[in-house]
Amino acid sequence: MLVLCLAAQTPSKAAAPTQPAAPAMQIESDLLQLMRGILYPASNVVFSAQTDNPADAKPVPGKDPSMATDPLLSTFGGWRAVDAAALALAESANLLLIPGRKCANGVPVPMNDPDWPKFVQQFRDAAMKAYQAAQTRNQDNMVEVADTMTVACANCHRKWREKPLANRCK
Repeated sequence: MLVLCLAAQTPSKAAAPTQPAAPAMQIESDLLQLMRGILYPASNVVFSAQTDNPADAKPVPGKDPSMATDPLLSTFGGWRAVDAAALALAESANLLLIPGRKCANGVPVPMNDPDWPKFVQQFRDAAMKAYQAAQTRNQDNMVEVADTMTVACANCHRKWREKPLANRCK
């Protein structure tokens, strides 16, 4: 009987436990909504660091910084807001590559156009340069990186956005 108990305690070669399946990616917005909701506000924070030194951003006396609508004046304001905005831009490059996203006119995002992934990568690289510049806490570095961000955005916009809405993403 002792032999049976020991045998029962011996690990079997059964299948290893499986990881729970990751939730499927879902698209909740079209490209214009994504731009207006994430990319545009985050890029405004990054671009504002050229003219307004984030080190000078101070919460408004008597107002709860957690309720601030200006990211530079919020609880995580100043340079931390610029850091977060640059990283949000870099991460949003992933959102631009989710298959199935549509433009505001209902046409699929041009993922099969060879320029799309190239422009998205340029955008991601520019956002990471902005993050690295923000990490220096030097406003002059933000001025230098702003041109890189502008060019990365303009490449895509020139090709697809600078057209009437009905003709975008074609």
